[in-house]
Amino acid sequence: RSIKKAAGSADADNYESITYEGYGPCGVAFIVDTLTDNRNRTASDVRHLFDKFGNGMGNSGCVSWMFDKKGVIVIERGLETDEDELMMTALDAGAEDFVPQEDVFEVYTAPEDFSAVREALETAGYSFVSAEIDMVPQNTVAVTDEESIAKVNRLIDNLEDNDDVQNVYHNADMPEEEEED
Repeated sequence: RSIKKAAGSADADNYESITYEGYGPCGVAFIVDTLTDNRNRTASDVRHLFDKFGNGMGNSGCVSWMFDKKGVIVIERGLETDEDELMMTALDAGAEDFVPQEDVFEVYTAPEDFSAVREALETAGYSFVSAEIDMVPQNTVAVTDEESIAKVNRLIDNLEDNDDVQNVYHNADMPEEEEED
């Protein structure tokens, strides 16, 4: 079996998707999506990062209840963009929520309606900054002092630097100029 694995047989490419959950500094909830060929290595690496930079890794489901899986479409606010027209197009296509921000518009959908809403907005001529299925926090934790912001960012950066990590979701509410997503 070892020789076959070293030779690169088809059985060696068994990747599995695993989600880890835990708490970071200041009680910030984290969900870490991974894709790995070695479950033990990845679990050990993620556990080590949570122990070193956070408050520890938790059991499955310990923080996922604080997040909703939603489609998130971000459209840049332009001079010619009519907010009411964009909102009506998105809502008519099945969007759940429309949130105007300072420099972008955010459209939230149920995961099953994501494609229909995205296609309707594309057909209407809108271009996207991003369009993806995301884990959106129900509530956020305010992280305001510089030391805590640095700790949260260190955990995020170290998790994202791991080759097996695909996505890192958190519920930290940090000042815009400090946040590094």
